[in-house]
Amino acid sequence: MRIVIAEDDPLLREGVALLLRAESLDVVATTDSAATFLAAVDAHKPDVAVVDVRMPPTHTDEGIKAAVEARRRQPGLAVLVLSAYVEHTFAAELLTGGADGLGYLLKERVGRVEEFLGALHRVAAGGTAIDPDVISQLLTRIRPDSALERLTSRERGVLALMAEGLGNAAIAERLFVAEGTVHKHIRNIFAKLDLAPTDQADRRVVAVLRYLEETQRRP
Repeated sequence: MRIVIAEDDPLLREGVALLLRAESLDVVATTDSAATFLAAVDAHKPDVAVVDVRMPPTHTDEGIKAAVEARRRQPGLAVLVLSAYVEHTFAAELLTGGADGLGYLLKERVGRVEEFLGALHRVAAGGTAIDPDVISQLLTRIRPDSALERLTSRERGVLALMAEGLGNAAIAERLFVAEGTVHKHIRNIFAKLDLAPTDQADRRVVAVLRYLEETQRRP
């Protein structure tokens, strides 16, 4: 797995690089700006990019814009975004083009090595990894008339674990329930969000995107 890291904090940048190299992963470049990140993507054709949201010169959305541009230049590039706190609009912007091979983690997760590495491998395999704290905070911002209000607290918990990229068996293990119970909750989630089966979209991903889209539209 070839990886490019874009992070302007030198300690975090080198710390992540050391961690990944210790796991025998190939960190082909570390960069400290959006411009050098895009240059590294063009030069090295990585499998995965680990990108900070806020980068020079304005420290606003350069990382997100660079991640979107990198995926335009290199379709299929997996991107794991790191953020110091939940950036609702930026998360929605990143995921608008589809969630395959995308992750959005809070930086504190880097210190939880197994969680961080699990998320990295998940997005590299084409999956989705959204920090459970991101989902939790998005839930508190949903409008009262949202379809998401139809979900029970347990269904919201199941959806949060789906957003982490867990399969039904793993969700059942995490919640200490039978796998059949998880299937039932997921069917209820899809029904309440009016997500019918279709060949055009993955209903798990669409359900998570509904959170992000509702948050982006909130006044």
